[in-house]
Parts: sequence; C-alpha cells; structure tokens
Amino acid sequence: MERLVIALGGNALLPPGKARSFDAMRIRVAQSAPTIADVAEHARLVVTHGNGPQVGNLLLQVEAARAQVAPPPLDVLVAQTQAQIGYLLQQAVQNELTRRGHPDRVVTLVTQVVVDADDPAFDDPTKPVGPSITSETEAMLKRAKGWRLMTDPRGGWRRAVPSPRPLEIVEAEAIRHLVEQGFLVIAAGGGGVPVVRDGGRLRGVEAVIDKDLASAVLALALRADRLVLATDVEGVALHYGKPEQRFVDRMTVEHARRYLKEGHFPPGSMGPKVDAAIDFVAATGKEAIITDTGKLVAALAGNAGTHVVP
Repeated sequence: MERLVIALGGNALLPPGKARSFDAMRIRVAQSAPTIADVAEHARLVVTHGNGPQVGNLLLQVEAARAQVAPPPLDVLVAQTQAQIGYLLQQAVQNELTRRGHPDRVVTLVTQVVVDADDPAFDDPTKPVGPSITSETEAMLKRAKGWRLMTDPRGGWRRAVPSPRPLEIVEAEAIRHLVEQGFLVIAAGGGGVPVVRDGGRLRGVEAVIDKDLASAVLALALRADRLVLATDVEGVALHYGKPEQRFVDRMTVEHARRYLKEGHFPPGSMGPKVDAAIDFVAATGKEAIITDTGKLVAALAGNAGTHVVP
C-alpha cells in the first residue's frame, strides 16, 4: 500500500475570510474529513497541518492575560496548537472512517522537530506572528522586553521570530511504527515544536518552522512514496495574478529551481511549498504534488495539481 505524507493548508482548517472561531474550524475540518478518508482507504497516511491563525489566537489570549498569568514560550504555544488542531482533525476523520467501517485508526502525536542552534534565522527573524501592534509606546515596551518587530503592511508592527530550517523529526520512529500498524497519524502540526540538541538533551526554542519544509523532512524519514502539499489553489502558476498567468501541471526539479530563482513563487505563499517539493524529489527521485485540498484524490490519480518530478 502506498505511503503518503499530506500537508494540509489553512483552507482545510478554516474557511477563507471567516471568523477564527472553534465552531468555524470544526465545521471546516468536518468538511475536509471525507476527502482525507478517501485517501486513507487506499494508502498509509500521515497528515501534517499549519497553525498560523491558531497560534495568533493564543498569542492574543496570552497578551490579554499577561498581568494575571505568566506567558508561555512560543514552543509551548506550538505544542498547544498541535493538540488543539490534532484533536479536531482526529475526531472528524475518525468519525468519517467509523461511518465507513474502519474504527480506531487515527492518532495525533505531539511532534518535536530539531533545528540548528546556529541557523542564521536566529540572527535575522523574519516570520511575523501574533497580533498587530499599533501603538508606538507598546512597540517600545515590546522592544525593551527583547522582542524583534517588523513592519506590518496593514499598519503598525508585528513580532518577528526566527524560522529555522527543519533537520530531524524526533518522533519519526514512533510515527513509522504507527503507520506500519495501520494508523492514520496526524503529526508535525504547525511545522513541529522547534527544539535544539543541547549536549544529550532536547531544548525548546522560540521559533516557528515552516510546515511544508517539515513535512518534506518527515516524508524523507518515513520513506514516503509521495509528498502532497495541499493548499487553496489548483496548482502552481507562473506569473501568478498577472494577465499572462498560466498553471503548470508538471515540472522537473531543475525547472522548479529556476522558477523559484526567477521569483515566481514568493516566500510568503507558494515558495515554501515548491522548496519542500524540491527537497523531497531531489533526495528520493519520487514525486511531490501541489494541489487544492478538495482535489487530493484527482491529483493522486494524475488528473489535477502540479506534479514535481526528478
């Protein structure tokens, strides 16, 4: 049976433009569950997911309660969102599989991902997290506490944190074992909890990891047959948003690298997905797919999405 890693984009967890409530997330996840179950009936499956809005919500809560409760570090917040989102996904997919006669097959695993303590990202934080800061006084106070701030295009500032490249999935062996036993595993949520190796110990760090890059590392560790990066567009496009826009249904690693260098895939949107696809395909000689969440089955059959090949 084929072994797949599927990285779910934000549209599988929250409807675009909707309030970031748990009810909205629960409904959206329930809508995505049948598609995930369709794939799980024919493959051994590991599902990863993003956590941007959910971490943002937690940071808002932390700021509101700062006077009463000591704020947790960012790695702890990432772990919280892994459990939060994983629970909703696990329940929805389990309910769908149970309806189809396949009970007790889904599990969520809080996952740590090793990064390099000397990664240049720690000296140049570029990933915005949390709410916008609109007051200059508040911005000064945050800087005094050691926060790095970056300009928010919508006005004000946002906290900037490092986004180091993932190197290793700590729980890879446990995930592999669960997959071999027939479980659908939800893992590496939000790119995983960022940790560094400090002697013989693991230590959490204040950072966030791109979930697509972490998914590629996980797919390599599991010796997956294919990596699928699910998003909210049907595939990769050149000249996106311009009159000459055109979708690409198939591209080699060489072409992908060239298009990336030419600036077709911005860092804040399609760039990390293409980067992750390149990492996986170049290392394995296998295929990666970038497609819309609702077209997963069609993409796996070769009838949708962008297929990145050696």
